[in-house]
Amino acid sequence: MSLAGRVALLTGASQGIGRACALKLAAAGATVAAAARNQEKLNELRQQILSSGGQCAAFPLDVSNEDQIKSTVKSVLAQFGKIEILVNNAGITRDQLILRMKRADWDAVLNTNLTSAYLCTQQALGSMLKQRWGRVINITSVFGQMGQAGQANYASSKAGLIGLTMALAREVASRNITCNAVAPGFIETAMTSGLGDDFKQNALKLIPLGRVGTPEDVANAVAFLASDAAAYITGHVLNVNGGMLMG
Repeated sequence: MSLAGRVALLTGASQGIGRACALKLAAAGATVAAAARNQEKLNELRQQILSSGGQCAAFPLDVSNEDQIKSTVKSVLAQFGKIEILVNNAGITRDQLILRMKRADWDAVLNTNLTSAYLCTQQALGSMLKQRWGRVINITSVFGQMGQAGQANYASSKAGLIGLTMALAREVASRNITCNAVAPGFIETAMTSGLGDDFKQNALKLIPLGRVGTPEDVANAVAFLASDAAAYITGHVLNVNGGMLMG
């Protein structure tokens, strides 16, 4: 599943799933444009990829800012000449029961998790259309498929990504561009590390494989969908959840 010669743009690349995806794509030969808000962590990621013989550039980006998205994509194109793989991974949570949820927390999650994917895709798509080859991969969630109490905003944003994935897949298939989603289950990341022990133990009971997933588990799925090995897969949601949700 070589990605040699490909250029990949990843959002939310500084930690967790995004960082693991960046490392995996770079190891497969892709040139990685890593974008996130945390410049220090981005620089650490860039240095790790470069020291391993890969190619990477860091781009500070707040995906809730449309102007920053536009300028970042222009910068990536100016530096590398193309974008062939886009991984929309940036995401946040603002958990609360819907009766108590503030409108600002609803808007923040939808803008970061869903609207940013639409904007990034819109900006990067021109390069893919010109080359008649592309891979758009949206990182959704098992909770976008089954819901989760206290996460109406997060679940809605991730369910929206699934709809976006299928709509885009139909729009661009004739240009040899695929669009798929990866739906992680319970993954050990900074986002989940703050959850209580009771929640984690209850979550484990729902996972037939009996373990929490790793960012690398998700990165392996992303690398597959980005490769030529997945050329006949589009509009698909690839579950990486240890069996937490089936069917």
